[in-house]
Amino acid sequence: MGMDVSSAFARVVAGVGAAAIAVRRLSGVPSQQAVGPRPEIPGARPQGMLPTLKMPTARGWKGGHAPTPAPGLKVNAFAAGLKHPRWLYVLPNGDVLAAEALQQEQSVKSVFDYAMVATMRRAAALGVSPNRITLLRDADGDGVAETRSPYLEGLNQPFGMAVVGDTFYVGNTDALVAFPFKPGATKLDGAGRKLASFKPGGHWTRSLLATPDGASLYVGVGSLTNIADNGFAVEEGRAAIHRHDIASGRTEIFASGLRNPVGIAFEPTTGALWTVVNERDGLGDETPPDYLTNVVEGGFYGWPYCYWDRIVDDRVPANPAMVAKALQPDFALGGHTASLGLCWLPAGVLPGFGAGMVIGQHGSWNRSTLSGYRVVHVAFENGRPSAPPRDILTGFLSDDEQFSYGRPVGVAIGPDKSLLIADDVGDVIWRVVGG
Repeated sequence: MGMDVSSAFARVVAGVGAAAIAVRRLSGVPSQQAVGPRPEIPGARPQGMLPTLKMPTARGWKGGHAPTPAPGLKVNAFAAGLKHPRWLYVLPNGDVLAAEALQQEQSVKSVFDYAMVATMRRAAALGVSPNRITLLRDADGDGVAETRSPYLEGLNQPFGMAVVGDTFYVGNTDALVAFPFKPGATKLDGAGRKLASFKPGGHWTRSLLATPDGASLYVGVGSLTNIADNGFAVEEGRAAIHRHDIASGRTEIFASGLRNPVGIAFEPTTGALWTVVNERDGLGDETPPDYLTNVVEGGFYGWPYCYWDRIVDDRVPANPAMVAKALQPDFALGGHTASLGLCWLPAGVLPGFGAGMVIGQHGSWNRSTLSGYRVVHVAFENGRPSAPPRDILTGFLSDDEQFSYGRPVGVAIGPDKSLLIADDVGDVIWRVVGG
């Protein structure tokens, strides 16, 4: 169908969805989000063939409009006019890399598939992927990148990035790829080497994190579907964090049962690996919550058979043995927040915010009242989360939930000890510092 027909269909879908949402609200909507180490998770209410479809129309930022920082902080555009910047990486010399990529349309097999495609297109969440990494340089230190150049082009939905020694690694949707790295260069030369293959499609992002000793890379690989809807064979090797050993070239699953583990980061006092995970859809506004968790080697975290504290998902073929071995996540982040970005915030970087994890919440689509669309901070003490999430940056969503000015994704600590946030709807990299 053409764009006009698609837009019209999206409006019809929105109308049908609004009716479904109204009915669901009459039957009760959770008054608070399921957050923390012991969240109150409402009982599952399977949505069947008419799931909640609610996404705001992408509007972008105009006329100096910007997100709202928490008291004591200020925000400015480090770089604007990008094309769907999703993920960030700061090079050793302080240059900032932005991976520009977008989910691409896949085969449509049902009316619901088409409804989802039409809705995502209206929300600027689907389209032709730029497939590049852009270098941004703030040489004069004024908090705005005055130099911009294509660092790598012709990639395949690039996302995660890492430098180890003289090698630059990229997480394409279908592969871990390595390029010769030249410090200070504004563009890389040479052909990439494929080191490992991954199944593309579905949850397509491939985040990367190098170990401090430079021996290994962790790779986040999300599931193809919501709950193994197309069978388990296509999900093999997915919904997992992989570990690539650089010396041997071997890539193995480190932990599994993680529906869509995107951001990954180390907690520095313990050296433990943490991730944020997008949980399943179609069971209600707060059921189940997305989460932040420590990831242990060999751990299984429940997907698709169960969620949180071994709560069985009756939509999936029963597997009591797998349910029995499922580990409970550490910290709930609320239902459908789409918590994607993750980085460690050292103490002293942002006034009023101690050491902890910063999380970019891209925002919900399967919820009658939208959630996420913000950047939050979870304080840590003794290597563990110690307080409820606190807002760092809000204002990405209109008050009536009809429009999104932006949607935060990747987060990183800038070379000047600022916090940088990739906004893939606003096409901006935001910079937050003390006010």
